[in-house]
Order: sequence, then C-alpha cells, then structure tokens
Amino acid sequence: MEVRVQNIRKAFGRFPALDDVSLDIRSGELIALLGPSGSGKTTLLRLIAGLESPTEGTIFFGDEDASKKSVQQRNIGFVFQHYALFRHMTVLDNISFGLKVRPASRRPPVAEIRRRALDLIDLVQLSGLEKRYPAQLSGGQRQRVALARAMAVEPNVLLLDEPFGALDAQVRKDLRKWLREIHDRTGHTTVFVTHDQEEALELADRVVVMSKGAIEQVGTPDEIYDHPISPFVYGFIGQSNCLDVTLQSGEIWFEDRSIGLRAANEADGPATLYFRPHDVELIDGCGGCLAGLVTASRRVAGTRHLELDLGSAHPSAEIELPPERTSSVDQSRIAFRPTKWKLYRRKEDLTAAPLPAQTSAIELAPTGT
Repeated sequence: MEVRVQNIRKAFGRFPALDDVSLDIRSGELIALLGPSGSGKTTLLRLIAGLESPTEGTIFFGDEDASKKSVQQRNIGFVFQHYALFRHMTVLDNISFGLKVRPASRRPPVAEIRRRALDLIDLVQLSGLEKRYPAQLSGGQRQRVALARAMAVEPNVLLLDEPFGALDAQVRKDLRKWLREIHDRTGHTTVFVTHDQEEALELADRVVVMSKGAIEQVGTPDEIYDHPISPFVYGFIGQSNCLDVTLQSGEIWFEDRSIGLRAANEADGPATLYFRPHDVELIDGCGGCLAGLVTASRRVAGTRHLELDLGSAHPSAEIELPPERTSSVDQSRIAFRPTKWKLYRRKEDLTAAPLPAQTSAIELAPTGT
C-alpha cells in the first residue's frame, strides 16, 4: 500500500508540531522516521495511523483520501515501544485478538484465526510458547508477540513507534536483523520511528531525517550518511567534527594557516568545515594541516579514538585511528588532514546584501585530486 503525505501541518494549540510536511512512502517499503526528541517524527506516525487528525493537509492510502478515516478503517498494524500486550491473555490469544474483535461480516472462522495465529507464532520464532503469558516472556519475546499481533490483521500499513527502545543493546541488535528478515518475507509497507541512527541506517530502505517539525532530507542510508545536504544532517548522522574556517583564493584556512584543502572557484569568506573522525590521514611535519594536543584517548571496539585540543578558541576535534597507528605517533601532538569533507556556507556570508540564514553545501576532494 502506497502512502502519500501532502502538505501536512499539525499544531497543538499554538505549538506547530509539523509544518508543511510532504512524503511519499512506496508500497512494500521499510522507511525510518529519524530525528531527535521534538522533531515531529512520532506526530507524523500518529497522523498516518489516524490517532491524530491533521490541522491542514491530506494523507492518501493508495489513491484514496484517508485523512478522515479511523484507525480501524485504515486497517493499521501498530507496534508500540512498551508492547501493550494483554497481560491476562496467552501469546496465542494476544495475536488472535485483532481478528476476534472484527465485525462478524469480516471475522474469519475460529479455525482460520487459530491457523493464522499459529503461522505467525512460527514466523516470529516463538513456536512452543503459544500458551505462555506476557509475564513469562523476555522483553524481546514480548516485542515479537506485539509484531505478530500487528501483522495478524493483514494491515495496509505496519507502523512501529520506537519498537526496540525498551530493550537492551544486544537484544536490539538481534531484533533489528530479525525485523528486516520478517519485512523481506512479508512485504508490508512499514514505517518505524527511531532516534537511533544505527538502527535507522541498518534497517531502512530509506531514511527520513526530521528536525523541528520539518523534513531535512530523505534518502537511502548511503545517501544520508555520505551526502548530507545540511549541517543538521551531517551533525546528527554519525560522528562528525565541525570547524569554522575561512576561504582565501580557493584555499581553506584555519586560524592563520592553510590546511592543505582547496575549494576552487569559491568566493572568499567564512565557511564551516565538516568531516568525520575516520576520514583523516596523519601528516608528518605540518606544512599545511590541522594539528592538536591529545587530551583523551579511548579504545572503541577495533579503533582508537583520540580527542584533540586545536586551540583555546575552538572546540576539540576527534579522530579515529587503528590502534596500531597510535603507537607510532607522538601522543602529545598529532598533525592530520581530512580526506573526505564538506563545506557549508551561509548565503549571508556570500553576499553583501542581508539574506535569511540559509546554507549552501560544497563537497570536494582533498588537495591533489
């Protein structure tokens, strides 16, 4: 089922939770709504579900306007963060519930309801647990039951609101892989809300990055991570460093020196340089580079993270190196240069006329390429 959100605005009193949001969700797609708290992602999910009504705008399911339809009329499957299972019902009864309470004209025979529920129990890998109650299950097992219950009604759209938020890290990781496999087997159009970047990038076909009630960028995980179109997306997705720099005659300067990066054909003036900790190369003898004193060093899985003080007037930078490289460098001072980076420039810094604070992006290769 294709879902189209057109020019949606949602206000709670005077607070604008969503402002002119449009989004096309393809049939059979698994899409993530990603953003910090207050970005509007859960509000958008609730509007798609029919749990909230838009202040303005339209929501289509296929070619049909669903904006005024109830949750039941939209045939939505919903999975909440805290399971919302019926404690007095067994696993089998929880999964069967949505089918049993349908109007008689749409309710399958009892034998068919049981068969469908047992098939779903097998699909979510809980065979043999159908007679247990929620209190007898682990958190991961409860969330599997919640997903099976949502799928039992054969929903037009499956919606998940922070589905793994209440689980510990290892269970979350296991369930992410499992959910992707389930989606590929069933083909439901699925929308899930998360603030976990790793979760969104690992699971989704496309990621919708949201901030302050608006959509910042929509793209595949690779597009979002490798080609962020705004400072917010670059800073929010993955780790990043951000430095105020100056362009002079096509070269990038930090403080009083060129750092060996060129931005040819760009006007002189201030800019902001973004780069990720792992996209750096160490430099022997800093003839044109960044340099800082090591203030902290920590092992993170297979890498060593070094925090560098670039000067009292600037924020620290973090670089990521293989552990064997850190033993061969001067631990008190490190010189380096970004190998992959992006510049953002405000329009007001590019012209003498005062303009609204907007940004343009410049993504370039390092010197010599």
